[in-house]
Amino acid sequence: MKDKLPQNFFIFFVVLITIAFFGLIKGFLMAIFWATVFAILFHGRYEKIIARLPGKPNLSAALTLIIILLLVIIPLLVVSLAVINEATEVYQNISTSDQSLQQRVDGLHDKIPWVDNLIERLSIDVDKVKTNLMTFLGSGSKLVAGKAVELTQDVVGFLINFSLMLYILFFFLRDGKRLIQQLVWVVPIGDEQEWALLHRFESVARATVKGSLLVALVQGVIGGILFWALGIPAAFLWGCIMVLASLLPVGSALVWGPWAIVLFLQGDITKAVILLVIGAGFIGLIDNILRPRLVGQDTKMPDYLILISTLGGLAWFGLSGFAIGPIIAAIAVTCWQMLGDKYGAPHDEVVTESKVE
Repeated sequence: MKDKLPQNFFIFFVVLITIAFFGLIKGFLMAIFWATVFAILFHGRYEKIIARLPGKPNLSAALTLIIILLLVIIPLLVVSLAVINEATEVYQNISTSDQSLQQRVDGLHDKIPWVDNLIERLSIDVDKVKTNLMTFLGSGSKLVAGKAVELTQDVVGFLINFSLMLYILFFFLRDGKRLIQQLVWVVPIGDEQEWALLHRFESVARATVKGSLLVALVQGVIGGILFWALGIPAAFLWGCIMVLASLLPVGSALVWGPWAIVLFLQGDITKAVILLVIGAGFIGLIDNILRPRLVGQDTKMPDYLILISTLGGLAWFGLSGFAIGPIIAAIAVTCWQMLGDKYGAPHDEVVTESKVE
């Protein structure tokens, strides 16, 4: 017992100091995570650059970082600033406008006379429904625009995390292989299992981020063009919001669905029908066709597990959870598969319910 005391105490100390370390850096974990993801996505580009510049890892990592800035980060920042400006204008218009959504639907009965007969048959309290619906739509518009405006309130924190992400990304690009080898050497699980988990993390991160973002961009671009063609104000803003909504399990219907209701209440029946048909029949179809191919096949997880893990990731980690959730789920599934392979009975020896009977 005395012989094991130093070892047990040291293990306890390592666990304790590791918990304290993660508590120390918990405010920057998202920066570390996205630096890791970008390093995975652009590692191939770094390898091509260093192959042309042998012996110059610093220069190769810097050039790769510049490529990431030009292709991803700078366009994303430009779009974000445009969204914030347009959201601010929308928020101010909603807050100061004298004409409410309630007033816009007053002529609906004249434009659609059959609505009155339907309402009488169903015994619907029109005023109550109208008031509640208009309150919901008005509040929802203010909330969406207001949230975009709130992004400017924590500029300092964003810049710190953003700069830290770029700084860490440089070293992950340059020293990624060495860091992974050290991690495999330190973690006492077994090299084969550790490499399997690392490859699983890499494949799921690449599939989730690239696949989900590609699907979201396609839906957002098509939705924004559709909104512009239908004359819906702030089409660029709603297209960008549709990109974010497409990362959620419900998808872009969170955006075009309420707007179809608004158009209907305004009496623009043709536009409402067009929006519903294209939204459900085309934009939604893109999600159903592309997402299983780009995300489901590479992650090798069933759709229901991707759905649940995405919802859980969003609840725990915010928007970054669309990637973190499926990664955690995939690693968990892989760990249980390893456990079964090592300690479970062979498949041909597993007793099924039919055999028990």
